[in-house]
Amino acid sequence: MSDPAATVWAVRVVSQLPDLRGPEIREMLDGLPGAPGYQIVVKGLRYRSRPHLSAWTEFDVRRITLQLPQPFLPFGEIVPYGARRLRGKGMRFVWLSDGVTFRRPREVLRFLYLHEWMHWYLKERLGKKSAAETACDRFALRNYRKDVVTVEDAEAALRR
Repeated sequence: MSDPAATVWAVRVVSQLPDLRGPEIREMLDGLPGAPGYQIVVKGLRYRSRPHLSAWTEFDVRRITLQLPQPFLPFGEIVPYGARRLRGKGMRFVWLSDGVTFRRPREVLRFLYLHEWMHWYLKERLGKKSAAETACDRFALRNYRKDVVTVEDAEAALRR
């Protein structure tokens, strides 16, 4: 079971959006595993043609940045979560993906946070390289709509 002390409530949340404050963001992320010692920053994402997903983790300054499209409009995204080898000669693969529609800012923030949290978990807790994009997407895709997400969910995403 995940450590109850290591929840999102234990980390500092900073909002750079005038209409979304730290307590509201904490409420949106409630039930997700924490990244102790890391700050969560929520910024606006200005886009030209359509909203999209954008977030990153800065390990050297211990910060996870999530960008929320501004203005927020419901949008769809194709999320690759794995690859399958094709039969035949050579090493050929086909991407496995799912289409997701994000209808509310809460869904975007939870998805982005879980994706970045998995990078954090791989590097800080497992001592592995953090560049496992499909595992991070698989974890976020499976769990962003759940009320409570645990470390066991992360382990399941790694097992695929």
